[in-house]
Amino acid sequence: MPHYLSLFEANKLLPTTNRVLVIGCSGGGKSTLSDKIAKKYDLKLVSIDRDVRWLPGWQERKKDQQRTIISKIVKQERWVIDGSGASSFDLRLPRTDLVLWVRVPRHIALLGLARRVTRNFGSVRPFMADGCPERIPDKEFLSYIWYFEKKHTPIFIREIDSHGPDVPVCLLRSHSQVDELMR
Repeated sequence: MPHYLSLFEANKLLPTTNRVLVIGCSGGGKSTLSDKIAKKYDLKLVSIDRDVRWLPGWQERKKDQQRTIISKIVKQERWVIDGSGASSFDLRLPRTDLVLWVRVPRHIALLGLARRVTRNFGSVRPFMADGCPERIPDKEFLSYIWYFEKKHTPIFIREIDSHGPDVPVCLLRSHSQVDELMR
């Protein structure tokens, strides 16, 4: 079982932390939180979507290339990484000081996605790779969000147990908890 921290404990730890991993469902607010943390604590912001996974035209970079990039990033001393791909937890978790798991209800994530699409449709949103304009989500992506808690939470827990059992994890179950963390 992951080493869970309370929000109070995470508030005390965050200002002294050098490497933060922000994970959770799409639309939940990971990128916004990561950006705020990077600015407030002068950490390098790394977006898995922008800096690792996607190439222009929504072409996915090969997995071995993604792992090479992530391996180089995690060697750095100060960063916040925004991204949930559990397939690279083996590289990221051993170098992480604190995991912030944005675990909002799916209706909140879907609403966040709708706002993101409305705000950015047809243009490249912040934290996304150049040449990847925001588009209307397809059924597969909506299903990913709808079933995220059921399908991905057990994987996250297993990977955290395997690759970062002593890394503190703070669950953020609402945007008000995210706001409280950043106060």
